Amino acid sequence: MAGSNFVDYVKIFTRSGNGGSGSAHLRREKYIEKGGPDGGDGGRGGHIIVRGNRNYWTLVHLKFKRHIFAGHGGSGSKNCSFGADGEDKVIEVPLGTIAKDAETGKFLFEITEHDQEVILAKGGKGGRGNTHFKTSTNQTPRYAQPGEEGLELAVILELKVLADVGLVGFPNAGKSTLLSVVSAAKPEIADYPFTTLVPNLGIVSYRNNQSFCMADIPGIIEGASQGKGLGLRFLRHIERNSILLFMIPADTEDIQEEYSVLLNELQQYNPELLDKNRLLAITKADLLDDELIEEIEKDLPDIPHVFISSVAQQGITELKDMVWHALEEANTL
Repeated sequence: MAGSNFVDYVKIFTRSGNGGSGSAHLRREKYIEKGGPDGGDGGRGGHIIVRGNRNYWTLVHLKFKRHIFAGHGGSGSKNCSFGADGEDKVIEVPLGTIAKDAETGKFLFEITEHDQEVILAKGGKGGRGNTHFKTSTNQTPRYAQPGEEGLELAVILELKVLADVGLVGFPNAGKSTLLSVVSAAKPEIADYPFTTLVPNLGIVSYRNNQSFCMADIPGIIEGASQGKGLGLRFLRHIERNSILLFMIPADTEDIQEEYSVLLNELQQYNPELLDKNRLLAITKADLLDDELIEEIEKDLPDIPHVFISSVAQQGITELKDMVWHALEEANTL
C-alpha cells in the first residue's frame, strides 16, 4: 500500500567524530641540531548536520538507517602539518521536521526552509600539537593534546505535514472522500473509524490554473489531546496548515456540540491553533432538503460554512471558492 511509505516519526542514534590527536614530533634533520617541536594540530571530528530539503515529503529514507556516525579527525604530524577534519554526516529531512532529545523529550529545533542547516552534534576539537607548548623554559615539549571525543545523541525526528488546508473532523466525517473528489489523491476509504492511518496530501485545482494543497488528517476523537485514539500522533500535522476546515456530517445529532469538542481538543493540544482561520463544511448534504438546511443553519457556529456532498458533487465549487477566499485573506495578514 502506498500509504505505508509515509513515515513521520523516526528515532535515530547519532555520534559525531572524535578530534584527532596533536603531534608531539620534534624536528630532526641532518644539518639542523635541536630543531625543536614541529608537531601539527589534530583535525576536528565530523559534525552531524540536519539539512532541510523541499524535495522530501516523508522520513521513510531514515526508517532503516537508525545509526549515523560522522568521521574522526586525523592526527597532526611533523612539519606542523594539521590532521584532516573528519567527514561530516548530513541528514536530509523534509521541511516541517522537528528534532527532540530522545531521552528528555526536549525540543531542539525545527527545519522550515530549504537548505537550512543545523548542527545536531558537533565533532570533537582536534588536539593541539607540541608547537603550542614551547616556552622559554621548555624549548622541546615532548607532549601534545589528545583530541576531544565526539558527542553521542539519540534524537527523535517528527514531521509536521505542510498544507494550505487541513481537514479536521471525527472519523468517518468524509474527509478522505472529499480529498479523493477534489484532487488526484487516492486515500483508503471505508465505512469504519480510522480508515486513514497516515496523513494524505492532495493538490486541489482552482480557477485560472491556480491550486492549493489540502491535507486529510487522521480522525480526531474526544480525548485525542491526551493521547486517546490516534491522539498526539497526528495532531501535530494540523500545526502547519494555514486554514482548518472542520467537517461534520449533516446527520450528526448536535453539530454545534461536535464542533465544540473538536475545537476543545485543538485548544488542549496547542492554544495557538485557535488563531488559524476556521471554515466549516457540513457533509452528506444530499440527505437534506432546503427546509432542513435552513433549520440546521440556525444553530451553526459563527464561521463561514457550506453544505456539501462529495458523492453527489454538491457544493464542491462553493467549497473551493470559500477556501480560496480564506487563503487570500490569510496571505494578506
